[in-house]
Amino acid sequence: MRDNMDDLKGKRNDGEEQLSLNDDRRVKVLSPGTLVAKRFFRNRLAVIGLVILAVMFIFSFIGGVISPYGQDEVFYRYDYQAKEYAAVTENTDFRYTSAEGQNFSGMLQAQFMLAAAKNETSFTYKDVTYSVAKEGEDFYVISQGNTVLALAYKDIVNAEDASTKLSFDFQRAALKAYTNEEKSFAVDNKEYTVDENGGVNQGGNSVAYISRFVVQSKVSGVTFTRDFKEQLAQAIESDQEEFTFTNEEGTYDYTLVYDADTKSYSVKQEKETQVFDTYSFPNKAHWLGTDRNGMDMLTRLMYGGRVSLVIGFIVVFISAFLGIILGGVAGYFGGWVDNLIMRVVDVFYCIPSMPLIIIMGSAMDGMRVDPQMRMFYLMLVLGFLGWPGIARMVRGQILSLREQEFMTATEACGISIPRRIFRHLIPNVIPQLIVICTMSLGSTIITEATLSFLGLGVKFPFASWGNIINDVSNSFVLTSYWFVWIPAGICLLLTVLGFNFVGDGLRDAFDPKMKR
Repeated sequence: MRDNMDDLKGKRNDGEEQLSLNDDRRVKVLSPGTLVAKRFFRNRLAVIGLVILAVMFIFSFIGGVISPYGQDEVFYRYDYQAKEYAAVTENTDFRYTSAEGQNFSGMLQAQFMLAAAKNETSFTYKDVTYSVAKEGEDFYVISQGNTVLALAYKDIVNAEDASTKLSFDFQRAALKAYTNEEKSFAVDNKEYTVDENGGVNQGGNSVAYISRFVVQSKVSGVTFTRDFKEQLAQAIESDQEEFTFTNEEGTYDYTLVYDADTKSYSVKQEKETQVFDTYSFPNKAHWLGTDRNGMDMLTRLMYGGRVSLVIGFIVVFISAFLGIILGGVAGYFGGWVDNLIMRVVDVFYCIPSMPLIIIMGSAMDGMRVDPQMRMFYLMLVLGFLGWPGIARMVRGQILSLREQEFMTATEACGISIPRRIFRHLIPNVIPQLIVICTMSLGSTIITEATLSFLGLGVKFPFASWGNIINDVSNSFVLTSYWFVWIPAGICLLLTVLGFNFVGDGLRDAFDPKMKR
């Protein structure tokens, strides 16, 4: 009896006991899920992809929670900026002042211009003759008979006190004296002197000043003194690019910039101004610097990853949902139902997806759709355009599965058609669905990033990796501020690469014919 047991059990050459084939201890049974997991984790690239995705999910979803900043929080800094302080124009056209009770209309002004250009002493308009008397350089008096109508001049008489209105006779006498380089004149029994800078004085007090330069304030509530205007005029006449003005409040430096198009000067003053902390290089406060809106780049990357991943998953879910239902129905029923659904699939394959999405993005721009609703519409459109591939795959699998014995058993048991499709057929397609959905996630994220980069996807203030890279709108930013686009590009690359690695690993793990 013992010899028979030894024969059954057997001995190895090295003395180790060898179990018989019918011994329960010899057979170790693995469940299908455990077998797939074991195959998956043997694939190093798949494990690397899984680790990458885990890191990106932690970075995007947990990092955004622990970040001390918000995704739309703006940071500022103080900087010296040259702001436009005033605009200076040298008057080259005639200006007109009508005598009290007289009207010198635009048509009369045009006739005067023609007469002055021809050096004529009179002109006629509507059978009325007007005389033109040149009383100084670029200074004329227009009369009708013995009545003075108006003054035409290029040098402007400005009252020292802006609230004071200068009389017609005063302006005429002052301009005549100034244009003829006279030192004094009298009006209403009062004597006035004219200095070389165009200042009009009476008894040592400044009354007015004459200048061809018109100075307009570009800062609300700021008025200019005569001294400032005179120094400004001297700087322009001397072709200076900078000048310094000193008054009771202090000394100020100004820069003069000439605009050839408008033939005017812009007076700029550097002031300490609170501005957006744009394109700040990485530092302790902002580990990856700031973007063009003065927002923390690291925080934007975290929230951008959250948006890109959520959009990817929702789009794939919508596509899978539509594809499973339509593909399952087409594969199970066949016949005219199959033909109808497959022709719909062919129509969707013929739709130019990218041009259609670009047109819709432009339309939403024109309608100024809310950024949050825009993301919702983007997910719907991408999901609705992505289901045909999944439907065709599900249909092909079900066409082969419905002929199996277990489906004959379901019919014999009287199980309803929806239950046969969704409880017995679709679960057998799940492995292929997982693979195709995983592979689709990477391409969906790339599509969203492309649209956002083109300005047609996710809009500010929401962040996505695509619209973060959109900051690189010119070569200067591309070459000078690497921290704006390289981190977002790396995150996008790693995430898509991770999904592709995991998808390849799942495909190999679900395929029993693969060699390990």
